[in-house]
Amino acid sequence: MLPDWLRPKGASTRLAVDVTFLETSFSRPSPVLPEGFSLSRVTGDEALSLYRFLYLTVGQEYCWWMRRSMPDAELGEILHDPAVHFMVLRDSSGEPAGFYELDLRQGGDANLAYFGLLPQAMGRGLGRALLDHAVARAFGAGSWRLRVNTCTLDHPNALPNYRKAGFAVRHVVSETWDVPDEYVPERLRRL
Repeated sequence: MLPDWLRPKGASTRLAVDVTFLETSFSRPSPVLPEGFSLSRVTGDEALSLYRFLYLTVGQEYCWWMRRSMPDAELGEILHDPAVHFMVLRDSSGEPAGFYELDLRQGGDANLAYFGLLPQAMGRGLGRALLDHAVARAFGAGSWRLRVNTCTLDHPNALPNYRKAGFAVRHVVSETWDVPDEYVPERLRRL
């Protein structure tokens, strides 16, 4: 059953999506970020507002909406859990370039809950380095498996990039989402 905050309160658009579930059970050597970039874990008071900014900016064209409608108290509880790693990629000036959310709450069965780059950081080889860091972090924390999912609304390179990084498809599920109109990207409103 869906939580109340996931049910549209007003006008919504029904979208058919295929969700692909992938996993990997091996890690590669710890990668090196391109020169001038750093990766750090964000916790504390800064986490919620920075997470919301990154989630919106990375995902707005790909219909990332579920965390946008999640109440601050619930999202804050997730982000402040010591087993959830909110990692932010920054450029040499300290500006965010991307992020990932690694959920280690299920013991060794890790989940890469969210992953993405800001539009201006795409096409520079940062995605693979960031993904390799997420994989290394999961297995460095003792995980035996790392899961991730993507869907047909995500960036078209998401699935090929996960596969190139060593993730194997486990199954695909067709779903129908009722997305509040305020979260539907313009390109999907024209369909």
